[in-house]
Amino acid sequence: MALLGSTTLQLSLAFCGLAFVLNAMYLANRDGRFFVGAQRGLIASSLLILIATFSLVHQLMVSNFSVEYVARYSSAATPTMYKFAGLWAGMEGSLLFWLAILGIYVILVNYLNRARNRSLMPIVNVVMAIVMLFFLMVTIFFENPFTMLPEGIRMQVRGMGLNPLLQHPVMLIHPPMLYLGYVGFVVPFAFAVAALTTRRLDATWVRSTRRWTLLPWLFLAIGIILGGRWAYVELGWGGYWAWDPVENASFLPWLTGTAYLHSVIIQEKKNMLRLWNVILIMATFTLTIFGTYLTRSGILSSVHAFAGTELGIWFFGFVMLIIVACVILVLMRKDELASRNRLESFTSRESGFLFNNMIFVALALAVLWGTMFPILSEAVRGTKITVGSPYFDRITTPIGLILLLMIGIGPLLAWRRTSIGTMRRNFTLPMGAAIVVAAVCMLLGIHRIYPVLAIALVAFVLTGIVVEVVRGIGARRRTSGESSLRAFLNMVDKNRSRYGGAIVHLGVLLMFVGFVGKAFTVEQDTTLRTGESTHLQDYVFTLEKHYTVERSNHTALIADIAVSRADKLVTVLKPEKRVYTDQNNQPNSEVAIYSKPLEDLYALVGGENPESGSVVLKIMINPLVQMVWLGGIILTIGTIVAIWPSRTDRRLREKRLA
Repeated sequence: MALLGSTTLQLSLAFCGLAFVLNAMYLANRDGRFFVGAQRGLIASSLLILIATFSLVHQLMVSNFSVEYVARYSSAATPTMYKFAGLWAGMEGSLLFWLAILGIYVILVNYLNRARNRSLMPIVNVVMAIVMLFFLMVTIFFENPFTMLPEGIRMQVRGMGLNPLLQHPVMLIHPPMLYLGYVGFVVPFAFAVAALTTRRLDATWVRSTRRWTLLPWLFLAIGIILGGRWAYVELGWGGYWAWDPVENASFLPWLTGTAYLHSVIIQEKKNMLRLWNVILIMATFTLTIFGTYLTRSGILSSVHAFAGTELGIWFFGFVMLIIVACVILVLMRKDELASRNRLESFTSRESGFLFNNMIFVALALAVLWGTMFPILSEAVRGTKITVGSPYFDRITTPIGLILLLMIGIGPLLAWRRTSIGTMRRNFTLPMGAAIVVAAVCMLLGIHRIYPVLAIALVAFVLTGIVVEVVRGIGARRRTSGESSLRAFLNMVDKNRSRYGGAIVHLGVLLMFVGFVGKAFTVEQDTTLRTGESTHLQDYVFTLEKHYTVERSNHTALIADIAVSRADKLVTVLKPEKRVYTDQNNQPNSEVAIYSKPLEDLYALVGGENPESGSVVLKIMINPLVQMVWLGGIILTIGTIVAIWPSRTDRRLREKRLA
């Protein structure tokens, strides 16, 4: 099977190269046979990559330790589901996984566009073939996952096992979601390049890629949120976002992708921002490759990054090639991309979207600057200066609050121009709600400016969303006589992008509430013997007992901590300190969390003192963390609503296929 995987990868490279050549021949003489041959070659290359991927998964499942990759990222004692996770645990497997997802996108794009976008698809396939060729070459020639161990040491290898940090259920979903997001942005990018190349610069390519953009954006959002969840329950520091370079690498394309999704609305409705939209989607795809470069080059230290390899220079070269090609293409078409219309008023919805875009880009630039500052400082001054969470928090918090404000203002403005009367009618209730909520916060003793502003702005945006929905339901009831529920459902179905976006904004609001809770976290490091207690706020934490348990691939020190409040037992937390025998006795902490709607009780075992019989503990109370995860769920639901075709869309598709 290892030979099968290696062979299919090499065949895939050949078919992909052939597809590129045939596409070039089609573009030269427009002979349709060349296009069909190129399309089939690219699909064949994708299928061969999938076969190679299944081959590596099989090697991991059967623990074939004669394959070097399997020996490094699996063991006989590794649980079956984490053997599968070994596919993306190392550099070689992750690159193959990247290719497999690209292959799936290639097959789907060609199938779903078999009768559409005939003028764009040849260029789309050329772009995807170039990306596939690059990843195939670095996988085959530099990081081949099917490399065999030397004959003499094969029988001695027992497998090193999967990194304990990755042995968590979330890590079965988080990396695939990130990869689906990263790789998926190649589709709208390829269509943008095709539109520029063929001079078809109207909104057709934008409409053709709306769902192809929303889908990877959603995958990336889910991946980021799950990554935060993994950090919260696995790394043991009590937080979910640390502005780590690799975290930032996934956040950057999400920010520019979000800006793009907002600004294309203006292009579709007003034929404006065409140049800006092309730049945004090109920047988004470039940032996905740049993020892949950051995680594989070794230039930045991160708990999430792969070990540094020679791939860094190749990824950097590929990023520069993309940037140069995009700049040249945009400069060649800049006159044709010029907007035919202009902003008519500062108080218009178009202006709101534009300011929203500017804030997203400003936030992305601030994060990019902080992420790259250690590299730049070392290049200029010879000393690597690392900026940490204080920098990012200080810079991004005010930008985030301005962004939250714009989320609320945009929908309250009218297209073209908003009259004074309309502004008074639309802004009165949201402004009143914000003032009342801010006053209540102050009365409750919350005097920190950022938390008060954040909660007040959440009230402002939420009230605006509710007012808009209530008015829409009322309008439908007056014209159709429908019930409120039926009016709401029909209203959402007829304008899924608008109301799906409103649901997404509701999820974002809940996440902002969760972020505010971080400002009120309390924690304590303590050492307790059996029967001893410590107080944190109005909770009492008592160490009832601690004991050791032997499991298949690790030994666990477990502490039973009874948590009581007002002399009533709340829960018993059971944090663990594990030592993995198949990872050279590598230690790892498993936190214990008791979640309530408004706060989490969080406990961690630091170690045991055999002489005194005491246990080192870290306990925390984290307010409002559940709002972050709930907000992520609502964001996901809203995006699915926006993506899902309406009844009208389905009827039109059925008519075309009939």
